[in-house]
Amino acid sequence: MRSRLMKGLYSVLFILLMAACSFGANNGVNEMDIPPTDYSNHEEETPDPSDYEEPEGDNEQIDENETDDLDQVTRKLYLIDENGMVVPQTLNLPKTESVLRQSLEYLVDGGPVTNLLPSGFSAVIPAGTEVDVHLEEGIAIADFSNEFNEYNPELEQQILQAITWTLTEFENVEKVQIKVNGHLQETMPISGTPIGEGVSRADGINIETGGLADMVNSKGVTLYFLAQNGDNTYYVPVTRRVKMEGELLETAVNELIKGPALESPLLTDLRQGVELLEEPHYQNGVVTLNFNENILSQLQSTAISSDVLDMLALTLTEQEGVEQVAIEVEGEGNVLNESGQSIEHVSRPEQYNFGAY
Repeated sequence: MRSRLMKGLYSVLFILLMAACSFGANNGVNEMDIPPTDYSNHEEETPDPSDYEEPEGDNEQIDENETDDLDQVTRKLYLIDENGMVVPQTLNLPKTESVLRQSLEYLVDGGPVTNLLPSGFSAVIPAGTEVDVHLEEGIAIADFSNEFNEYNPELEQQILQAITWTLTEFENVEKVQIKVNGHLQETMPISGTPIGEGVSRADGINIETGGLADMVNSKGVTLYFLAQNGDNTYYVPVTRRVKMEGELLETAVNELIKGPALESPLLTDLRQGVELLEEPHYQNGVVTLNFNENILSQLQSTAISSDVLDMLALTLTEQEGVEQVAIEVEGEGNVLNESGQSIEHVSRPEQYNFGAY
């Protein structure tokens, strides 16, 4: 009897001991099989767009050029150089959602652009001016405080051009209107330069009339020449009123070949004797130009200078639909740049006039 009781007791103890071991073993397996949570690659749920407020002042998506610095973007601002000409400068600005307003804020004299200004350049909007801007159906409406009215009347056209060309650098902006303290301006406040329903790039920049009497039957063509500041050169857009005697692309190239006006401080890198041998050919966004050998000025007259290539690309891509330029010399397409490399198509340079001089 005692023997059976002891066997039963041993059996109970054995069962309890095995259960305890099994419980500990299961805990060990669970801890090894489930790795610690790692949130480093965890993707958050896509936020609802309605959770975000509309950027103040801007109400359309604006494309920006990224830089290597994730906190900055490159933008072109139009400033006034020492010759009184409106010139694009590519600067690195802090990232912001209110991109249009920021661009105008960096045109204010004494504002955040001060430490970024290249030598010989100045901002165009009077000091102390507060700015806001809204985008409505392709029209950027720039609203300025009363300080805006204190600008130099002699610079009125340059100021309007600088504002217009700075804002129309953004693809979504086609025209610019001006307000002062919320009141829409049909003309500029001091000298009355017309604004009407809005100013666009078609209205020109650094306008040359060249003594042309018949303004009605003329057309503005924007050309890019060179200016010099010490040892540095930069590109300057000039809108020249010309009487159309052929296709627009051919007129643009021939006017570029003519060079800057005699009274202009601007320069060209196209040497004398350069000629188009035939009309420009346009196809699928590419304009093909066939020049005589005088276009070759580098590497013992075997190559085209980079300044000439950029002048042509900047000038022709101002025309709607033109994306690239192809160069031929005496009908041959195997043309070299000044680095000795063969060039097929030349695109508009993205970051010309970059930084401080």
